[in-house]
Amino acid sequence: MAGVLRADPLWVETFTGLRMKQFERLLKVVRERGGDGPRIGRPWCLPLADRVLVVAVYYRTNLTMRQLAPLFGVSPATVCRGIHRLRPLLALEPASRPVDAADRLWIVDGTLVPVRDRKVGASSRNYRFSANVQVIIDADTRL
Repeated sequence: MAGVLRADPLWVETFTGLRMKQFERLLKVVRERGGDGPRIGRPWCLPLADRVLVVAVYYRTNLTMRQLAPLFGVSPATVCRGIHRLRPLLALEPASRPVDAADRLWIVDGTLVPVRDRKVGASSRNYRFSANVQVIIDADTRL
């Protein structure tokens, strides 16, 4: 079964909010950090661009792995493996010069993310265990 979403400009811009040029730079960084991995064993059923798109859509839309799997035409286990493999490669490197941090404009946001593990979460008003996630973004570069 062929999936609906592929790393085409229309889908990238719609589901991730990134322009295609930004997505290509992100893909280049993941490839340089070893995103393709060793060429031994069974090959991935999705190309690297589609796997990076899966991770970006996962983080942007907060869809579950079960919901993402039919969109890309793969199993939920494949989506899970791809996310767990590429997640550390998409992390930002620390800024080399934190001196000018006070001069920049920052966007700060937070949300509660539902979790199953009761050790890392706390019960909130809606009686769901969730973890508080804080995000800080540079307003100029959106990183």
